[in-house]
Amino acid sequence: MNVRFSIRKTLSSLAAATALAVVSFAAQAAEPLKIGYSDWPGWVAWEVAIEKGWFKEAGVDVEFEWFDYVASMDAFAAGQLDAVTMTNGDTLVTGATGAQGVMILINDYSNGNDMIVARPGIATAADLKGKKIGVEVGFVGHLLLLNALEKVGLTESDVELVNVPTNETPQVLASGDVDAIVAWQPNSGQAMQQVPGSKAIASSADEPGLIYDVLAVNPASLARRKADWQKVVKVWYKTVDYILDEKTNADALSIMAARVGLAPDEYAPFLKGTKLLKADEAKKIFVKADGFGSLYGSSKISDDFNLKYEVYTEAQALEGYIDSSLTNAM
Repeated sequence: MNVRFSIRKTLSSLAAATALAVVSFAAQAAEPLKIGYSDWPGWVAWEVAIEKGWFKEAGVDVEFEWFDYVASMDAFAAGQLDAVTMTNGDTLVTGATGAQGVMILINDYSNGNDMIVARPGIATAADLKGKKIGVEVGFVGHLLLLNALEKVGLTESDVELVNVPTNETPQVLASGDVDAIVAWQPNSGQAMQQVPGSKAIASSADEPGLIYDVLAVNPASLARRKADWQKVVKVWYKTVDYILDEKTNADALSIMAARVGLAPDEYAPFLKGTKLLKADEAKKIFVKADGFGSLYGSSKISDDFNLKYEVYTEAQALEGYIDSSLTNAM
């Protein structure tokens, strides 16, 4: 997860790759649907369906390819994948560079894995006033921080931001150069391990829907093979039910943990910090509305944020990024 939100660093390479990509989806109609996924619990969950053979059972040929997060989006931009797992905010960023993706599935929302971790002596977000905070400016951790400050009556001008790559935040907090950092697991957990007495004073659990994790599909692939994508969606919700069922949770956790090289008890906290969405829950989030409770509303907030911090320069037409029909058909 160390590069989960590093997409902005590859904007130019994404655009260049997109310009060079030539993919004939008609010729690939009989080929497997190629999906890129990476190390986040809501995406590692696909491993359960892969291991159980549920795609073959559903009558759809799917090939999953494991990547580092940014590399998966590079491959999607280059036309090497039919779909990729991304956050809703990063789906807008890749689209702004020319690699359009349509969000057909909301896997989950971050439910505590993204955190503000503060040194000893700082107990709440209100205590951050006048303090130095290490955060990767312009990325989702920055948005999490602004949201937490707003809730206690503070603004960005009340703190001093230190631009730090997320994977370096544990070391920066341990060095004493900052008073707090913003990071997601495993970086946030590593920070608390390295600085005795440090703790999370705010997290994504405080604002459900701040970060949605999705499956984004190339529009041409979606148009040509919508029936196959419907089967993929059906398998996903079968997978969620299996993971959340207390009778089968241990088996699912073992499969997921093995995919990332951890013991099940080590992986369990990561899964706990991820709110996997059942079909009925996802349908409500697909409803167009303002605010974080809607994929539209959350994406609009991300779009405004991306414009403010010049991640891209033109507002994105959100309707073209979201297709609720496959989930609503469940």
